[in-house]
Amino acid sequence: MKTPFRIGLVSLVLALAGAELVLAEGPAIHMDGGVFRVVGWQAGALPAAGWSALLSVYAGVGDVPPLLGTYSVEAGTLTFRPRFSLSPGMHVRAVFQPPGGPPVEAVFEIAKAAPLAATTRVAHVYPSTDILPANQLKLYIYFSAPMGRGDAWRHIRLLREDGSAVALPFLEIAQELWDRDNLRLTVLFDPGRIKRGLASLAEAGPALEQGKRYTLAISRDWLDGRGAVLADEYRKDFRVGPADRTPPEVATGQVTAPQAGGTDALVLHFPKPMDYALLQHSIAVTGPSGAMEGGVAVASDETEWRFTPHQAWTAGTYRIIVQTTLEDLAGNHIGRAFDVDTFDRVTKVVTQETVDVPFQVQ
Repeated sequence: MKTPFRIGLVSLVLALAGAELVLAEGPAIHMDGGVFRVVGWQAGALPAAGWSALLSVYAGVGDVPPLLGTYSVEAGTLTFRPRFSLSPGMHVRAVFQPPGGPPVEAVFEIAKAAPLAATTRVAHVYPSTDILPANQLKLYIYFSAPMGRGDAWRHIRLLREDGSAVALPFLEIAQELWDRDNLRLTVLFDPGRIKRGLASLAEAGPALEQGKRYTLAISRDWLDGRGAVLADEYRKDFRVGPADRTPPEVATGQVTAPQAGGTDALVLHFPKPMDYALLQHSIAVTGPSGAMEGGVAVASDETEWRFTPHQAWTAGTYRIIVQTTLEDLAGNHIGRAFDVDTFDRVTKVVTQETVDVPFQVQ
């Protein structure tokens, strides 16, 4: 039931977003931080019908039910706290019916928050190269600020050259593969459309076809951790080369050794791009005094691993220790292919966990 708006003996002041309806005489309704209080009236005993018979708060316009919440009397002041927070832009009407007196009504417009600045961007997508193998295993999407979780698959598309979308190219798992800081998302291509001999590959076909061009498109309306959209749409164009089923190898000939007495970078070269994230923690360096500390950088479209020591090199024999879990773009590990055709004879079994590459500093 709507309550008529009545004004007492004196004038009133109506303000927005937390302002109040002030009466010179009698009760008035204040709102502060979404909490409603009746001032200028001393609450007595609890009415038989409850405090809601005296004070009701409505959100929206028209004939709407009152908000749910809790009532209390604090220092003699009748107080109402809504169960749910009031949303920006909401129209709120509060009505107080004092016993034996005219009703008092106050109207509030909850101020809309200023739009959040769109500052977060896709910082990089790895692999960096614009030629990917037809059996590409994964992508890494790096953002400039933390992102929100749970909505990734609505915003990532793989487009053909004609602009049409590839249907379900990625493994859309509910538990998205974010790093601890929500800055990096790992996107896996559906393995069923990569590995030979599986039904999904035969039925749906490969996600990537050799010789064709594609675009990875990331929409701007993806929300970051603050709830703001991205600053820009992101697009990565690439071409698809042949499938890669050759395990990567590391050898002494791939090492560019530094000179003693300085802190120039040690460089380990790879004949093809490697997995960017794994390059960060799959390789270590030991020297005459044991394990070395330093900074790692990845360059040249992930074909170079560069190690800069914290202390100057000294002459002697060193070793680069590479974990065999290091992968190339197709998921082939050091010494072991990702995709093994069951009809091919397996002639090599890799059991060692690391590969050592010696080099000399002179």
